[in-house]
Formats: sequence, C-alpha cells, structure tokens
Amino acid sequence: MSKRFSFTETPLSGLVKIARKPIIDKRGFFSRFYCAEEFKEIGLESSIAQINHTLTKKKGGIRGMHFQYQPHTETKIVSCLQGEILDVAIDIRSGSATFLQWHAEILSAENRSSLYIPEGFAHGFQALTANCELIYLHTGLYTAEKEGGLNPLDPKLAIDWPLEVSEISERDSTIPLLDAQFQGIVAT
Repeated sequence: MSKRFSFTETPLSGLVKIARKPIIDKRGFFSRFYCAEEFKEIGLESSIAQINHTLTKKKGGIRGMHFQYQPHTETKIVSCLQGEILDVAIDIRSGSATFLQWHAEILSAENRSSLYIPEGFAHGFQALTANCELIYLHTGLYTAEKEGGLNPLDPKLAIDWPLEVSEISERDSTIPLLDAQFQGIVAT
C-alpha cells in the first residue's frame, strides 16, 4: 500500500485516479509526484520517457482527444499544476467491453490529483479556469506519424463538456467524426 499516493479505480479498467498525499507544515507542503516503485501497484512497469508541460490560457479551451498507434502506444500520467481542468479519457482498446466509453475527473492544483491513463486510451481536457498548466509524464516518445485523434466534439462520443468551448485547435476540430471503420487500437 502506497504511503505517498492513493489510487482509485475508475469505471474504465486500468484508468486510475491518483491522489498525492502531501506532508503539510507551516512552511507549506511536500508531495511526491511520481515513484516508480509505488506506481507498480497500478501496473506501470515502463519507465518515463518524456515529460511535457502545457499552458491553456482561455477558460473553456479544449485540447485532445489524442493517442498514439502501435508500436508507439503510451501510458500517460496527467497532472494540473495551476488552475482546474476536466480531464477526459476514452477507452479505444479494440475488443474492450467499455470501447468508446469515456470517464472524466477534475484535476486541479488544489486537489493534487492526477489521472493514470494506460495504453489504449485517447486523452484530452477542457480548461475550467484561465491559465491552466499541466504536466504529462509519458512512457513513450512522441512519434508524429503514429499520432491519432478523436474529434472532441463528436456526437457519437457525447462528451459532456461543462463549459461552452472557447477555443479548440484546427487540427482537433477537423478530425473526422467516428464511423464503422474505426476499430480502436491494440494495447500491449
């Protein structure tokens, strides 16, 4: 059992909410952000290969829903360092009982939570406040030619974005809507 984290399973198998357990005193707090040994409890055996940092300036802005195809599938651990987001993961594992179902968690600087997103999920978020900063830990290196995405506004996904969309990239908004050709990906 982890001393620095609590791990909570979500309705989508393998998708886990992580809460950091800070040590708080009059100076502020100390919390562990990642621990390879403790994250083995939730199935993370791969090492972290890349760490990315984003800023979304506008409240209501959406980024996502992104993933990588084989052989570059990756696990992500997403945390909000400033502001508050609705973080969304969609099960795109071919043959999964929860294929194309989504789950969302509110991540914020205040709640010190992260979302562990295993291989086989698309990921994106909506900024619930202005100036949201996120940090992503990835088990794989970004490979542009293996990048995939789902349109975050696709009615077949029916993601319940809580705010009116204030901005979205052209790339994300022009991803074709789902059709019968999309069979998902095989996660390793």
